[in-house]
Amino acid sequence: MLEAIKQTTEYLKGRIGEIPNTAIILGTGLGELANEIDDKREISYEDIPNFPVSTVEGHSGKLIIGKLGGKDVLAMQGRFHYYEGYTMQQVTFPIRIFKALGIEYLFVSNAAGGMNPSFDIGDIMLIEDHINMFPEHPLHGKNYDELGPRFPDMSVPYDVNLRLMAMEIAKEKNIKLQHGVYVGVQGPTFETPAEYNFFRIIGGDAVGMSTVPEVIVANHAKMKVLAFSIITDLGVIGKIVEVSHEDVQKAAKIAQPKMAEIMRTIVQKI
Repeated sequence: MLEAIKQTTEYLKGRIGEIPNTAIILGTGLGELANEIDDKREISYEDIPNFPVSTVEGHSGKLIIGKLGGKDVLAMQGRFHYYEGYTMQQVTFPIRIFKALGIEYLFVSNAAGGMNPSFDIGDIMLIEDHINMFPEHPLHGKNYDELGPRFPDMSVPYDVNLRLMAMEIAKEKNIKLQHGVYVGVQGPTFETPAEYNFFRIIGGDAVGMSTVPEVIVANHAKMKVLAFSIITDLGVIGKIVEVSHEDVQKAAKIAQPKMAEIMRTIVQKI
């Protein structure tokens, strides 16, 4: 792994130029945030040594270098999922590269099913904590001290100061911002009513098929994390309806400008 990280990092350093302090992962239906990035250059995942290739509709599979709100950022337009058949090490490999490049902040977005009865489709949820329901852990196996400690602390997985900034910005701009716990599951099926109910009982407010592995590795690497879910369907008893991937994409695209506004403003401030 160390050799792969070194090879990929050296490749990107030669093409990025000045390294930004912030990286953004754009989830399902959220890739249009890339249109907010100015002076951008794009690198296909296929051209990056050791990078997996995104196979999911709505994930373009490009690394974007440019400016968001006048500040340099690195953005993944499309991420990798465990359900695609990748190992957890492959899913989280980009986070290792971000750290090796010297990036300090990781912003993560996803589309999720809302289980909190107060949530509506189109809401933005600021993730305050998560529950890991994946069958494989991204830190399973040999630990490299160069990358982080064997037993990393996860008492504050999502940076408090960044969350406070997000809350203040949302209030200033009159953007409704929900708060809650994200449950990460392997997918690729959407949840049954009983599963939604179970995840709600154990403390979840939203559920999705990503984010948790990347956040664990970012914490292992001592990066500061901020994450949002756009609620694209509801898993509330009495409100559950049939949902498709296309429905999720459509709902995410409608809601994403509000999330983009919050992200852009925070990037300007840090």
